[in-house]
Amino acid sequence: MVEVVVRKSEHLEGGVSAPPSKAYTHRMLIAALLSNGTSKISNPLVSDDTKATLRAVEAFGAEIELRENCWRVKGVESLRAPKSPIDCGESGATFRFMIPVAALASDSSIFTFGSSLERRPVAPLLQSLKQLGTESNLQLREGSSFVRIRGGGIRGGKTSIRGDISSQFVSGLLFACPKAKEDTEISVITPLESRSYVQMTMEVLTKHGIKVSASSDFARLRIPSNQDYNPCSHEVPGDFSSAAFLLAAAAVTSSRVKVKNLDHHTIQGDRAILDILKEMGSKVKADDEFVEVDGRQLNAVDVDARNIPDLVPVCAVLACYSKGTSKIYNAKRLRYKESDRLGSVHAELKKMGAEIKVHEDGLTISGLRAMHGATIDPHNDHRIAMACAVAALGAVGETKIQNSECVNKSYPRFFNDLRSLGANVVGK
Repeated sequence: MVEVVVRKSEHLEGGVSAPPSKAYTHRMLIAALLSNGTSKISNPLVSDDTKATLRAVEAFGAEIELRENCWRVKGVESLRAPKSPIDCGESGATFRFMIPVAALASDSSIFTFGSSLERRPVAPLLQSLKQLGTESNLQLREGSSFVRIRGGGIRGGKTSIRGDISSQFVSGLLFACPKAKEDTEISVITPLESRSYVQMTMEVLTKHGIKVSASSDFARLRIPSNQDYNPCSHEVPGDFSSAAFLLAAAAVTSSRVKVKNLDHHTIQGDRAILDILKEMGSKVKADDEFVEVDGRQLNAVDVDARNIPDLVPVCAVLACYSKGTSKIYNAKRLRYKESDRLGSVHAELKKMGAEIKVHEDGLTISGLRAMHGATIDPHNDHRIAMACAVAALGAVGETKIQNSECVNKSYPRFFNDLRSLGANVVGK
């Protein structure tokens, strides 16, 4: 367990490049696996989660050549059944995307997963697959949980899925059902949250020649059967969900920071951090290739987290340094992330002096209280570790972040990038 110490930092300046998008890297790898030919993925994110997806696509027969800043993935026309169980680690995207894909293999596949995934829902996805003709077996047992998916192909037809638990359910079906024997119609029976992630999946599918149609409210999706994936060359864009922590660091310390490799025209929902920072009073300059934040006195805002759940921890930190009371709502799904993210944010920021209340679906934070250093348990959650590091930049004293290596899940260079901007960070 690696401990990092973050001390109050009066001023940051300079620029860093945003890490590549984790969400796009996952999607491009899976589409490449399903393509008959070689796809190229430039500027991929190398993290614990994307390594889990790499392991999975290799297990199903992809040939991968890993070069610096470029992955070449030779897909397969027919997926082979993995010879041994596939370890998804703590990657929910790997787990939920690959389960439907596994049904396309010639024989059964087994997925094992880490402790945080044991508490993250998957049963609705398995039930949806059953409606499409695919049988599965889920065992939840501490230390030995697994899912077994029967291979042999997907029949297709009609299925339903909830949209308020995880958009990853829908994305997983979108990857697999183009190869179903019959056309597939997906009914999303509750309003789809985090819609932009499904749009990202559809964007990647389109580049591989796959046709998918959706109603304007994404309540119904239709996928023609017996489609073929074509290989494609991708450039992974910068990740707004990770860059948000750097942009917030500028706001908390009233500094000017430039984050490169960000395109504000992206369909990534987490680009909403730009509007949130503007509304709070920061000066934001956005270009096609970078975003610059000039931190000013922050004012409280209310944040609807329905489509931006990954921004909740960093928005909570911004609220701690804002004048007035902020409310974050429609965030119930965060209780089923790497940790109970609402509970974790509440517990750790409260240690640092925040006046924060947790509700069933959100948080209420009264800002401009005296923040001080503390020993932080990130609950093995990368976004809690990064949020508390940003909070520490404005807090008196020093903050010790335990198990700091959990940031390797999405942003391995996070502490190094903070340090390069002038933050007082020791360790890692």
